[in-house]
Amino acid sequence: MQPAIDFPADHSGAVIPLHLVLGTAAKVLCSAVFLSGRSIEDARRHSLVHALFVHHLHDVLYDLVRVEVDGEERSVTVSVVLDRPGVEQIVKGYRAYYADLDANWQVESERLLSLGAVSRTARFTGDQGSVILPPDDRPLGFEPVPVRTTLPDPATQEWPMGDLLGGAGVSAVDRVLVAAAIDAGFRGDLAATAAVVVLHRGEIVGERYRDGIDAHTQLESWSMGKSLTGTLIGVLIQQGHLSLDQPAPIQEWQGDGDPRATIRIRDLMQMSSGLLYSGQDDPRQRWPLAVPEHLYIYSDTVDAFERAIGSPAEHPPGTVGRYRNCDPLTLGAIIRRTVTEKLGENYHQWPQAALFDRIGIRRQVLETDWHGNFLLTGFDYGTARNWARLGLLYLQDGVWEGERVLPEGWSQFVSTPAAAWPEPCYGGQFWLNRTREFALPEEAYFMAGYGEQRVFVVPSADLVIVRMGHRSDTDAPREATNAMLRLLMEAVGSA
Repeated sequence: MQPAIDFPADHSGAVIPLHLVLGTAAKVLCSAVFLSGRSIEDARRHSLVHALFVHHLHDVLYDLVRVEVDGEERSVTVSVVLDRPGVEQIVKGYRAYYADLDANWQVESERLLSLGAVSRTARFTGDQGSVILPPDDRPLGFEPVPVRTTLPDPATQEWPMGDLLGGAGVSAVDRVLVAAAIDAGFRGDLAATAAVVVLHRGEIVGERYRDGIDAHTQLESWSMGKSLTGTLIGVLIQQGHLSLDQPAPIQEWQGDGDPRATIRIRDLMQMSSGLLYSGQDDPRQRWPLAVPEHLYIYSDTVDAFERAIGSPAEHPPGTVGRYRNCDPLTLGAIIRRTVTEKLGENYHQWPQAALFDRIGIRRQVLETDWHGNFLLTGFDYGTARNWARLGLLYLQDGVWEGERVLPEGWSQFVSTPAAAWPEPCYGGQFWLNRTREFALPEEAYFMAGYGEQRVFVVPSADLVIVRMGHRSDTDAPREATNAMLRLLMEAVGSA
C-alpha cells in the first residue's frame, strides 16, 4: 500500500466537492423521474437521501438542496444556496465526518461563500438513461440510440419468457408463508423496500411492490450492474471471443515492462487487478479529486473507461482483493472494444440481442457516462422481474430453455471465493455468503447494490430472491431483508 498523500483539495481548490456531490444527486433524481416514472416528491424522499449518503453528506445537505424539474428538457437541476448559515452547517458536518482531515477550514468557508450557490443538471437521453451535464455547452460525447426488443408482448408469453403466470406449478412451497416473509421485508418505513420477487424452482411464488411501483417499474440497481458486466463478459466467452485466463486485451497496457500487461480477465472479474484507484475505505487524504476515484465516475462528465484503464499498477495482479470500480470498468471497456471492433456491432444495442432478448427481458436500461460508456458499476435500471430472470439464469448454470447462454461452470466460477481476498466474501463480480452476512446458507451468492438492492441465488434451496430498495443510510433495510430471508428459508423447509 502506498503511503497516504496530502490531497485535501481537488484541482479546483475544493475541499468539500459540492459540484460533484450535486452531480450525483441530479443524475439520480433525473433517472427516478424520467426513467422510473416516479414523482419528484417520491424520488426526493427515497432516492435523494441515498445520492447524498453516497458522499456522506445526507444529514447536512438534504434540507438545503433545491430541486427543479424541466419536463420539456427532461432534465433535473439540483442546487444549494451558499449563505453564511448554510456554509457553516456544511463545513461543520463535513469536518465531523472527516475528523482527521487537516485543511484550512476558514479558507474553504470563504471559498464556498464566494460561490453564492452551486448547481448541477442532468438530462434524460432515452434508452441510455440520464447523464450529468458539463458546466460548459460542449455536445454529448456519443449519439444515443433506441434499444428495442424483438420479443412479443410479455402478456402473451408464460413466465419466464413472458409475464403470464400459470396455475399450479412445480413448487409446493406454502404461498401464505412466503407472503408473510415478504411482509417482513416491507415492515417499517425506513426499510424503503420497493419490490420483492421470490422464485422457487423457477416459479414466482411471491411478489410485492410498494405504492407507486409495479412489475414494470425500472428501479435503481446500483452495483448489481457489476454482476451484469460479468454476465456480458460470460456471454463473450461463451461465444469464443474472450477467455478467463487471457491477459486483458487493453492495448494501453502492452508497453515494454508495463506490469499491467499480466492482468488477466480473471483478475478483473475477481476485483484483484492491483490497479491504483482510491476507494471509500482509503483515507480522505488519498483522494486527489476530493472524492474517491471509486465515486468520481458518478459525479462528473469523466470518461470512466479511459480513467480506469489509465490507472497505474499498485500491487501485482491476483495478490490483493478489494472492491474498486476500476476492475469492472476495465471489463466494460473490453466489452465495448470487442463488440465494436471485433464484432462490428452497435455497442449500445448489443446487450439486448446478445443477452436480454434470450432470457425474456424486454427492457433493461444501461446508463452511460457523458462519453457513452456503460456505467454498470452503479448506474443501471431494471425491474424486479428482470433481475429475477438474471438470477434464474445463474441458478440454471447459464442455460435458458435448453440454450447455453453462459459458459459451462460459469455459476461455479462466480460463486467461488477469489483467492486474493482476505475473507471468502467475493467471487467473480458476485458477493458470497460464506461469512453468513445474510440469513441464508453459506453457499448462497448474490448481486449487490449500494441501496441494499440484492439478487440472492440459493442453489441448495432452488431459490432466487430479489429485493429492490432505494437507500441504505440506516440499518433498517438490512434488518428487514434478513427478517424476510429467515422466514423464506423456513417456508421452503416446510415444503
